[in-house]
Amino acid sequence: MIWKWKNNKSAKTSETISVVSPLTGTCVSLEEVPDEAFAQGLMGPGVAVIPQEGRLVAPIDGTVVHLIKSHHAVMIEHASGLQLLLHIGMNTVSLKGQGFTPQVQTGDQVAVGQTLIEFDLNAIVSAGYPVITPVIVANAAEQPWESHPTYGNVEAGLGTIMKVSLPK
Repeated sequence: MIWKWKNNKSAKTSETISVVSPLTGTCVSLEEVPDEAFAQGLMGPGVAVIPQEGRLVAPIDGTVVHLIKSHHAVMIEHASGLQLLLHIGMNTVSLKGQGFTPQVQTGDQVAVGQTLIEFDLNAIVSAGYPVITPVIVANAAEQPWESHPTYGNVEAGLGTIMKVSLPK
């Protein structure tokens, strides 16, 4: 399934946005995601986090522009126009929302570190799904966003996993 969020807005500024980790775990390259669309960057540039706990937090201040019905993914838009897709695990849409508890809804304003979705990490693993979670610049096709990742151990709501900007 390919996610595309259409937005007629163009980016408002050329600022650099620091994207903090939405999860506690290990930040890795998208190439490690066991899904071609994510791994090859077809969904957009970004990073992935292998979570150690089941709490997804806001990596930027912004607006929840889309909470996926099965609660396994959410999209947030920053005031600059940057849109991030946070997709918990691979093929987790098949769980039909089981094990996912949203703490926000579409239209909510969120701040960095605010809990977006709580999820049962063990249930996802037990169901046979990878828990690796892509963090994608969702509107890279509409805007020439540049992303600069930082890999390694991360804590939810702290530390930059990616800096994103529009070229000047």
